[in-house]
Amino acid sequence: MSQRPDALKFLYPGWYAIPMGLGGLSLAWHRAAPLMGEMADGISLVLGLAAAAVFALLLLATLLRLRRHPEAWAEDRKHPVRHTFIATLPLSMMLLATVAVALLGPHPLSRALWWLGSVGQMAVTLWVLSRWWLGNKPGGLQWASFTPALFIPVVGNVLAPLAGVPLGHADWAAAQFGVGLMFWPVVLILLLVRIAVQGPFPDRMLPTVFIVIAPPTLVGLGALQMGAPLSVGWACWGMALFSFFWAGSQAGRIRDLPFGMTHWGMSFPLAAFAAFTLRLAEPGSVLAVAGPALLALASLIILALAMGTVRGLRDGSLLAPEPVAPIVPVATA
Repeated sequence: MSQRPDALKFLYPGWYAIPMGLGGLSLAWHRAAPLMGEMADGISLVLGLAAAAVFALLLLATLLRLRRHPEAWAEDRKHPVRHTFIATLPLSMMLLATVAVALLGPHPLSRALWWLGSVGQMAVTLWVLSRWWLGNKPGGLQWASFTPALFIPVVGNVLAPLAGVPLGHADWAAAQFGVGLMFWPVVLILLLVRIAVQGPFPDRMLPTVFIVIAPPTLVGLGALQMGAPLSVGWACWGMALFSFFWAGSQAGRIRDLPFGMTHWGMSFPLAAFAAFTLRLAEPGSVLAVAGPALLALASLIILALAMGTVRGLRDGSLLAPEPVAPIVPVATA
């Protein structure tokens, strides 16, 4: 591999989108087992182990980066966009705990991992949203730096019930679910206002538009896990379906972009939507066909992302300084 001697310095928090994508795909294949048999559970287990292995490797590399390049971690926290991706670390923990509970049942290790992720997610959400009070001051909420990545620290909280309920922590999971539910429409409205006021965000952030699929998907799955009526699940699925086509309208532009780690922002939302569709599918129904089709789409895209990551590591284009996009606020009359 052709790597810079300081490559570790550029291991940005967004790399945790990889175990998120693999973990989400593992859950989707697990959901496919009633329709596709034991083979689906076998694939789910392999993907879950791969997600855990990648997470462990990234965590070790992150600790090493923190020791060797503390200034890089400080820069991540101050960066107007990159700071939101710090939430992918606790979110990955919650997701891995969810995979473990789904495949192996409740276990003290998965319980500990879930609590670490849950509390960490709440803490990162509070930290990110606390910056909003700064307004136009450095580190505050500014239109020019607003991207779909802000969904990550906010809406990651609605993932809590998927493992929290079977682990016996339904009350806390519901409380955390409420935090994400409260801020999901806020972030969506702010994102649309940002586009109207500031114009489109940089092209390299375009793949993150697929994150808009995650909120209604996770809200629907979480609500059903907490015993909500099936009609609530269907309402959320309708929002997720529209979001899928809404984000998909940018697929052509995304395809023409050079590969970067932001492309992994597509992985978890697509996998989660496939899992949600399979959750609602009944034998012989339309969703029994749509679910496997979405699962195949998510699997192919994540395979392509994995291959792109391997190529990027081989040619040294990933662990390198990010291209700087000028952030110039639009003057108002």
